[in-house]
Amino acid sequence: MTAGGAHLGTSESQPGSPATAVTEPAKRRAYVAIIEGFLGALMMFVGSIGTGWIANGSPMIRQPVVIALRTEGWGVTVSTILLTVGAMVLMRSWLRLGQRLSAWGISSLRSVVIAISAWSLPLLFCVPVFSRDVYAYTGQGRLVMEGQNPYEVGISTLNNWFALGADPAWAENRTPYGPYFLWLARAVVGLTGAQPDVSVLLFRLVAGAGVLLCVIYVPKLAELHGINGARALWISVANPLFLISFIASAHNDALMVGLAVAGVYFAATRRYVLGILLVTASIGIKPITVLLLPFIGVMWAGPAASWLRKFLIWGATAGISFGVLAVSGIPYNLGLGWTWAIMDPTPGYTGYSPSGFLGQQVEFLANVLGLPGGTFATLLRTGMKYAAIALVLLLMFRGDYSRAVRRMALAFTAVVMLAPIIQPWYILWFLPFLAVTGIRDDWQIRSLYVGVTFFVVFGAQDQLSVWSFVELPIDASSLAFVTALGFTFYLLFLDVHTRKLLIEAKPLDLARRGLNWITARRELRRLRAEQPDRQQLGSR
Repeated sequence: MTAGGAHLGTSESQPGSPATAVTEPAKRRAYVAIIEGFLGALMMFVGSIGTGWIANGSPMIRQPVVIALRTEGWGVTVSTILLTVGAMVLMRSWLRLGQRLSAWGISSLRSVVIAISAWSLPLLFCVPVFSRDVYAYTGQGRLVMEGQNPYEVGISTLNNWFALGADPAWAENRTPYGPYFLWLARAVVGLTGAQPDVSVLLFRLVAGAGVLLCVIYVPKLAELHGINGARALWISVANPLFLISFIASAHNDALMVGLAVAGVYFAATRRYVLGILLVTASIGIKPITVLLLPFIGVMWAGPAASWLRKFLIWGATAGISFGVLAVSGIPYNLGLGWTWAIMDPTPGYTGYSPSGFLGQQVEFLANVLGLPGGTFATLLRTGMKYAAIALVLLLMFRGDYSRAVRRMALAFTAVVMLAPIIQPWYILWFLPFLAVTGIRDDWQIRSLYVGVTFFVVFGAQDQLSVWSFVELPIDASSLAFVTALGFTFYLLFLDVHTRKLLIEAKPLDLARRGLNWITARRELRRLRAEQPDRQQLGSR
């Protein structure tokens, strides 16, 4: 067994053993959900034409069909409904696929891969939805091509930058991305001449490479931890938030996550230097994955390592990674500018992050009492950030060696969830690592359902491109919100299949599951006592 821990007590230790066969009716039922999801993704594709983000410099904006869908009230209304309902249909298809493959037998991995492929295909050709960050990538590629440093200047220094489609809110901002992504952005611009539509497609293919890495290595990493690979892939990659954020929105986080998962897999199989180099490549896309390096050092040091050896290995890990990144800053004179993204995070907060929400409540209560609410809120958010750092250090220095990947996943989760700013796709950074080390069929999977649904609903109404002169009986954002909320109500209370996932668990069933979990943990301790060599890293 590898670092990451024994798997007894997880949901995968229940029905869903890799040896379980899948019957032909079960396969057919899986394909019903796959087809349903494909239709949902197709609806999103059509809806994106009327409400997605099209760059001002795109020739698409002059096509008669596009003009009708974007300037006529009926066109915007239909597009908004199609986009929102399509996203929710994709949500239902994901839930139903998990139910139809609940045995998680030997053929289930193939079904999940087919689902990911089928659902991704229409999204690959969508007008960007739920975000327009992809257009900023083109601007940053132009900066590098024109000899400017994206770590020092924003895209507003470019001629005709607004026509590229980037959000003006980021026009003055320095890039938060690593040198490797800037290389890729420059290559895309060099191939396309900064033509926005073709650039979007190429950036989607870059993101698709990250998705492919996840499809390959999530099951492999899961199996190393005794977790069903198909279920881990269904949780982390087939879910609609992942596909919408990383395919339709084309976020570069997809490549960051894919390289990180691959790197952790190779480290967990004792190919430590290769693992470090792949994680370094991930840092070169987006620096947040620097957090993974100490835990790779833990794996490299070994289960019986002294503190001296651990610190030496941590130093070697950091030396290899940062040395490679330092050399990588030489082309285009990028230097170590990427480090500012770690040292100087974006100010502010999002109201739906735990830090942001709690800060708002503290500020309100303090103001009611005549106290400086803003100061108290700032102290709370700062305290939560430092609490995340403390948890990372605790998980680095303490814990079972065999659970190194799980400790890493929890550290990554703490950093994201205790930060004041959380974007919807940020939870996808740590989700694969939680999935490969075990997410139980209790409050854990239900929390995932709630989180994914919330962010899909939020994205559907938050990021719509509708011109202000278009007359609508109800504004597009409100229409999307009501539509998504109505569909969510249907999933929770009316759909006889999906409502079982959240509200039909009986107290006796929950008690039985808890007893099974306690029994499994006792069995785990017994097995560890009998077979201490199970703690060793990298049995493969």
